Amino acid sequence: MTPKRRHFLGTGLAGLALAGRSSASVSANEKVRIGVIGVRGRGADLVKSFASHEGFEVAVIADADSNVYGKAQKNLDALGKSEAKIENDFRKILDDKSIDAIAIAAPDHWHALMTVMGCQAGKHVYCEKPASHNMVEGRRMVEAARKYKRVVQVGTQRRSSPSVKEAVELVRSGAVGKVGMARSWIHQIRPNIGHGKPGDVPAGVDYALWQGPAPDRPFHENRFHYNWHWFWNWGTGELGNNGIHGVDVARWGLGVDAPSHVASAGGKYVFDDDQEVPDTQIVTWEFPEKCVIQWEHRMWSKHPTEGSSFGIAWYGDKGTLLYTDKGWKIEDLDPKAPPVAKSEGLAADGMKAHVQNFLDCIRGGGKPNADVEIGHLSTRLCHLGNIAHRTGKRLAFDASKETFPGDADANALLAREYSSRFSMPAQV
Repeated sequence: MTPKRRHFLGTGLAGLALAGRSSASVSANEKVRIGVIGVRGRGADLVKSFASHEGFEVAVIADADSNVYGKAQKNLDALGKSEAKIENDFRKILDDKSIDAIAIAAPDHWHALMTVMGCQAGKHVYCEKPASHNMVEGRRMVEAARKYKRVVQVGTQRRSSPSVKEAVELVRSGAVGKVGMARSWIHQIRPNIGHGKPGDVPAGVDYALWQGPAPDRPFHENRFHYNWHWFWNWGTGELGNNGIHGVDVARWGLGVDAPSHVASAGGKYVFDDDQEVPDTQIVTWEFPEKCVIQWEHRMWSKHPTEGSSFGIAWYGDKGTLLYTDKGWKIEDLDPKAPPVAKSEGLAADGMKAHVQNFLDCIRGGGKPNADVEIGHLSTRLCHLGNIAHRTGKRLAFDASKETFPGDADANALLAREYSSRFSMPAQV
């Protein structure tokens, strides 16, 4: 089945935004009815997070693959909340005036357009990271949230983690002195996906709807579930997949927005398979505030950096603050400096607090901890790093225009080609 291109992808839904329940009409004692879109992996976890929260009712779940509802349904059953409706086409959620919000865990190439469509339909939006597939789409998300006055929370849940907030506040208060460099990394072993061939679309999969705004590519089993991350048509590589968590917190700690220059080193050095993205990458963003952020990933080795397979470090002239999933600690302090205790116990990832923050903003107004513009600015770093990799250049960046001055090759990668089914409007 080929989904029809809907006329409301431009501004046709502006009137419908007034037809649903407004945030002011969701009382403090009333559950927010939410639909979760994309439930195979992370989406099933979101189903659990929202269904287990007393302020939300998971009213409907949707996925273009009817074979993947098992985990989400199991999570609902375990909570005694099996009444959620199942839809294969997410647009039915947008048309349902009783739904207050949507949570998006579809592949990256759908994030921005679903967010815009949700805002146009009068829904608040929780969108998984990375915020967008490309930089232009990220800016459209911000514009839609502001125009339709919707709460849009990006799924960088460490923004709501108390231990991460502590670490960031210490860095920004000068606990390690002047920070000239922040660094983040992830090292793990990803599977080799091999070399695939075109095959039949599995029964129960609406592949046209799954591809959505992305140009058509033949179905390959090794480019489908999860592996889509490693192809530019749908994904943003490991930098967009996991790097967003690290560079977001690193940027937060430094208090910077946009780099002046970006460079990337790396490539496919180990895997012999169909993946298009680098299995090894080091990205450096230079900021006008006289500091840099660096990201590093290896998809074929889990040997740790700073004692951890994932982490963020701020290197100051008076010490180093290291954050991992075990918490934060400060090293290299001057022996004469007052002692600073490390955080106790494992670091909470902030998911429960992130969901609560989303609810509080829906009910009471205000911008969430990972507001769409915060999400866009951090995701923008990932896009910049990937563009530097794909062009093989050290790039100058004009933040005011979100372009690369005089570089046609790099500017061509700021947006994307669309399918005949869906496209992002120039104006939301």
